[in-house]
Amino acid sequence: MRVLIVLLLGLMPIVAQALEVGERVAPWTLLDQFEQPYTLNDDTALVLVARSMEGGKLVKAVLEGQPKGYLEARKGVFVADVQRMPALIAKLFAIPAMRDYSYRVLLDREGRVASRYPGAEGTVLLLQLEHGRVTAKQELADAQALREALAEVKAR
Repeated sequence: MRVLIVLLLGLMPIVAQALEVGERVAPWTLLDQFEQPYTLNDDTALVLVARSMEGGKLVKAVLEGQPKGYLEARKGVFVADVQRMPALIAKLFAIPAMRDYSYRVLLDREGRVASRYPGAEGTVLLLQLEHGRVTAKQELADAQALREALAEVKAR
């Protein structure tokens, strides 16, 4: 019985972090691949969060074929959790390669932002926001599903 109680208490912080529809998203600021800051604000309508390289590859597969400004036209941002990437690899190879992307990548180097948005490794969390509140959320595990979900979000 004690083991069960300890287990439940240990899981409470995870459950407490679950982001629900209607909940307000706390603002944050991250630097992109060009070292330019972006602050989440009430104008942001779409947030994509990739917590792993697999999730980042899903986003890349979908956005690569889109015109420059596709995500921005939807008032969207892409957050990539790169905290587990070795610093030398990030500095010499990964981030310079990201500078060739046709979209902005907000780099969460310490995992302080992506950790606010729970989800499985290898997936992409798509949050739709209105005035800073979550109106819809989806966790997507394949490029086609992500492509379809983004197609449903209207450009503004």
